[in-house]
Amino acid sequence: MDEHLATLQEMREKARLGGGANRIEQQHERGKLTARERISLLLDTDSFQELGAFATHTITDFEMAEQRYLGDGVVTGFGRINGREVGLFAQDFTVLGGSFSEVQANKICRMLDLALENGVPVIGLNDSGGARIQEGVRSLAAYGEMFTRNVLASGVIPQISVMLGPCAGGSVYSPALTDFVIMTQQTSFMVCTGPEVVKAVTGEDVTLQELGGSFVHNTSSGVAHFLAADEPKALELVKHLLSYLPQNNLEAPPALLGTDSPNRMEETLNSIIPLDESEPYDMYRVLESVFDRNSFLEIQPLYARSAIIGFARLHGNVVGIVANQPKYLAGALDNDSSDKIARFIRICDAYNIPLTTFVDSPGFMPGVAAEHHGAIRHGAKVIFAYCEATVPKISVVIRKAIGGAYIAMSSKQMRGDIVYAWPTAQIAVLGAEGAIRILRRRELAQAADPQALEQKFVQEYRQKFANPYSAAQAGQVDEIIEPRETRPRLIRALELLRNKVQQNPPKKHALMPM
Repeated sequence: MDEHLATLQEMREKARLGGGANRIEQQHERGKLTARERISLLLDTDSFQELGAFATHTITDFEMAEQRYLGDGVVTGFGRINGREVGLFAQDFTVLGGSFSEVQANKICRMLDLALENGVPVIGLNDSGGARIQEGVRSLAAYGEMFTRNVLASGVIPQISVMLGPCAGGSVYSPALTDFVIMTQQTSFMVCTGPEVVKAVTGEDVTLQELGGSFVHNTSSGVAHFLAADEPKALELVKHLLSYLPQNNLEAPPALLGTDSPNRMEETLNSIIPLDESEPYDMYRVLESVFDRNSFLEIQPLYARSAIIGFARLHGNVVGIVANQPKYLAGALDNDSSDKIARFIRICDAYNIPLTTFVDSPGFMPGVAAEHHGAIRHGAKVIFAYCEATVPKISVVIRKAIGGAYIAMSSKQMRGDIVYAWPTAQIAVLGAEGAIRILRRRELAQAADPQALEQKFVQEYRQKFANPYSAAQAGQVDEIIEPRETRPRLIRALELLRNKVQQNPPKKHALMPM
């Protein structure tokens, strides 16, 4: 028996070494941790239960018979994060550059199947150069197996991808299918094809950082949701993000004991809106005053900045936040912010997270470029997502809710449950100037001083429509509240809606405008 145990220990140690001591040293020189070091940082101490540690490939072409490593370049299994069960895989770049193989797919898919059957979140620590070329079509088929699992698990169990290396080709599509993507500065990349292929095909000279670095995907493409300074911070971010998410779609998100008074009112909110309606203010100040202190986790903070999305807590309970940001594009909805909002709404709806919406938008972004790039299609995603969502939905009209922005941003007609408005709210089909130039065009055309007359008409229009009272009289607003009352009002509304039951008509799936 001792001999068998000694063999087992020897095999385990060999598996722990991955590609060997030299490769581990090279990994550290690149400023990167090994797969097992990452797992150790992420999971609770001694909670990891590995599966498939001794799996190896059977390929013999291209001298692959001499390049067999236990585990075949990925560590898979289950463990705990703050006491919660999770499944995970960590690609091992020290083994053939973490290249994706048939064996890798078998191990990851096995873990994903178990996670889906048992309703636990999955975290992927990605560090792979792409498909293993030596395996040919087998490695491509392997990606297909994993993509299928990602899609079947979507909206059932949370899936978080952490990009920790130069991921390319198929290695970026699986993360793109998951719920959240975290990238690290300097060391993580996501590209369909590398700079050499781009140069050969298009003639463009571009570095890997310029093509698919973490800053690109956090600011321009919208592929990534978070940017971390380094690997330890990325792994801490996983833990923090998971604290807002349920284990699966049949559970409620984790609640904490509320330490911030539910009756707290911030007097500063009563004076936060500038007297000049064209003057911007910072929506973050509103959110910080309303939600539990230090509870706001923003998602995609560097992308489509005219919209703010993220998770926070109200008296310890998790809520999703959607807000217009007047400091950027006056809070207008453009193509990117529409996509950003719509996807987040669907995440909240999938995982039973109530939605709170803060409205201050002059409408959808106008212009030739916007129309030609699909403003209608992108804007329709917001409408679709709000109408489809069955979680509690509360909106607060802060200032402007003009035209399509009023309808799209969780209005009562879009199955919004409760709509509040501040006294500064302006709910109308058009802004005052635009409306008067249409409604009073004949009088203005005949006036001796059209500019003075226009100003008179604008003032009259504002007095009649640039306030929430006509909307409240028509039943489109449930209550007009003092800004300082927003926090206790939201908390009590969510208490009322906690047991909301609403179902959509039976169907295979809806057809969201893509």
